[in-house]
Amino acid sequence: MSEKPQAKHITEGQAAEQLAATFLQKNGLTLLEKNYRCVHGEIDLIMRDGKTLVFIEVRLRSNAKFGGAGMSITPSKQQKLSRTAELYLQTHGDSACRFDAILMHALDTTAVEWIKDAF
Repeated sequence: MSEKPQAKHITEGQAAEQLAATFLQKNGLTLLEKNYRCVHGEIDLIMRDGKTLVFIEVRLRSNAKFGGAGMSITPSKQQKLSRTAELYLQTHGDSACRFDAILMHALDTTAVEWIKDAF
């Protein structure tokens, strides 16, 4: 039996996360985890920037019809990310941390907007 092909938005999301990880590594961050999941939700990338732990939300929106990539990180999504990060910190040791966002309008490094301390 052959595997069902993944939906386009899933494969594009995975490609966006890989592009973001590569972009951030080239900018000096160290990748610790991809797609960290727990009961509260998922964090796309967890990286280290010096001594700071960075929780990163990656958003790709090729169409700004519904507000673009930045608008898609709603207060509800921010709350889920915060709770997920809290659990990560409890199980991996407390550390200084921040939440960054990588926003893209295309799968291209020239289309990357990196927002440090996004929320």
